[in-house]
Amino acid sequence: MTRRWTRSPRGEIFGVVAGFAEWRDLPVKETRLIVFLIILFTSIFPGLIVYLLLALILPMQSAEDVSSPYEPKSFSERREKRKYRNAEDATWSEKSTEDLKKEYEDLKKKVEEMESEMFDKEKDWDERFRKEE
Repeated sequence: MTRRWTRSPRGEIFGVVAGFAEWRDLPVKETRLIVFLIILFTSIFPGLIVYLLLALILPMQSAEDVSSPYEPKSFSERREKRKYRNAEDATWSEKSTEDLKKEYEDLKKKVEEMESEMFDKEKDWDERFRKEE
């Protein structure tokens, strides 16, 4: 995929249609066929003029125009890309396994503290109830 409409270096003739297909994430062969039929049914001349004008106007694709569907793998690469200050600024899907393990351990500790507090309260209520009997 590309971020804007540019001429593709992988195109057959000037790369206009291939660039459009990459920009809109469409299948290139089918897009070529549709454009060919449009040019054919518009009595060839106007369609070819528009195609040639687009070939002159559109810039050639550069490395900045290509958007990759793959994200950097480690949190440090993502933090560098997105300028995160620390792991807490990222969402859980953007954190590394070490960060997630640490967060899991912290949450586990909090749950254990809450459980012990809860059971202590139950124990307290049980003792109070037994005293009244």
